[in-house]
Amino acid sequence: MPNSVRKAFDNAHWQSRLDDLRTEHEVPGAALAVLLNGEIHELAGGILHRGTGVEATTDSIFQLGSIAKVYTAALVLGLAEEGRLDLDAPVTEVLPEFATLDPEATRAITARRLLSHTGGLTCDFMADTGRGDDCLAKYVEAARGVALDCPPGTAASYSSVGYNVLGRIVEVLTDLTWDDALRERIVTPLGLTATMTLPEEALRFRVAMGHLGQEPTAAWDLLPRNAGPYGRVLATAGDVVRFARMLLDGKATDGTRVISEETVTAMRRREIEVPDKWTLGSDGWGLGVSIHDWNGVAGFGHNGSSIGQRSYLRVVPEAGLAFALLTNSGTTDRLFTELSRELLGELGGVQVPDDFAPPTTPPSVDVAPFAGTYRREGVIITVTETDGKLRFVYEFADGLKGIAPAIEADLVPVSENVFAGMNPMFGDDWMPVLFTKLPDGTECCHTSMRVAPKIGAAG
Repeated sequence: MPNSVRKAFDNAHWQSRLDDLRTEHEVPGAALAVLLNGEIHELAGGILHRGTGVEATTDSIFQLGSIAKVYTAALVLGLAEEGRLDLDAPVTEVLPEFATLDPEATRAITARRLLSHTGGLTCDFMADTGRGDDCLAKYVEAARGVALDCPPGTAASYSSVGYNVLGRIVEVLTDLTWDDALRERIVTPLGLTATMTLPEEALRFRVAMGHLGQEPTAAWDLLPRNAGPYGRVLATAGDVVRFARMLLDGKATDGTRVISEETVTAMRRREIEVPDKWTLGSDGWGLGVSIHDWNGVAGFGHNGSSIGQRSYLRVVPEAGLAFALLTNSGTTDRLFTELSRELLGELGGVQVPDDFAPPTTPPSVDVAPFAGTYRREGVIITVTETDGKLRFVYEFADGLKGIAPAIEADLVPVSENVFAGMNPMFGDDWMPVLFTKLPDGTECCHTSMRVAPKIGAAG
């Protein structure tokens, strides 16, 4: 176990830190759950809705956003453990109807590659295929014409589309909807009484409303039903940590075996290293989770976001530590960064690397080759060069056009191909922007763990 681990959880201390940091960073409400020494501690503070003033409590439900991918991964790996799925076989062996624009690439896409975000499928493709039980089947059909971010196996590019394909695999192999499969195979065995997937199921609970700035969002949830496998699990922080506890040994709190210890070990084994080591504070992907190396101490986790809500999960197996922070604001990264640094240090003996930022004296870099237009589904990135400096414009396109204003930033060199831009959407934090090449020489811009190939020179 790492050194300097606090022996007991000081409830008053951590409640005070949660409240102080939440107030400092103007986050309306937050819930925190911590697993330490085999016990789960739950805290909450603030309000769920600035318009109503309803108090945030430990039994409040938040939207987990992309942490849902970890639940889908657990379902898929459970099926592989039972011998019902070969992780390294083409997806088409289970879903003959699955296809991409490139038949050769289609044959190279496996469940393992989808789990580790190396399948090449893009992220930001949305298609509302209705509320019926066939919504995922229709989504997989609709995604057939969407361009790949990169050839399968050549790079890690974060993919929500890939997780919907995995969700459909679950449906075909279990003859259940993804929602019912999650309930029967994960939620019920783990005793997660405050975890659900559909908005109407949340109505009997205290539910957090998202906020943009200081105002409640105009809508509670904008995701279609088919977003479940990649983006919609609703839960309390305590239930998230009960699920995370299972990812340590495969068991529920009462000892019930859900998946094998070998399976959860494989889940958090590094499948690929990533060039962007700052967006999640991780340097690789496992099977459904981000892989962290905190100065020699191994961990894993995931982040999530929905409209005006953000969620964070981190686990340190060696220390038996896991925690989940759920918030109802779209700008809470600073709260998480400071609180997680303290939690990991004091409870897990972990020394977290410094925050991403450009050096005081940036290196001299020839930036002209990076200028140009980069494109992936849902996003157009324009990089221009003036007097040896880069200007970055990130615009939503296709089905996401108009969903949010463009992000614009001047880029400051960090190294020869890594730059930092101040993102006004997320306060005073620096955003990493990387320029890399695929094995075939294709130039790419990496942002938010996603690959966007270059499609043209600077205009």
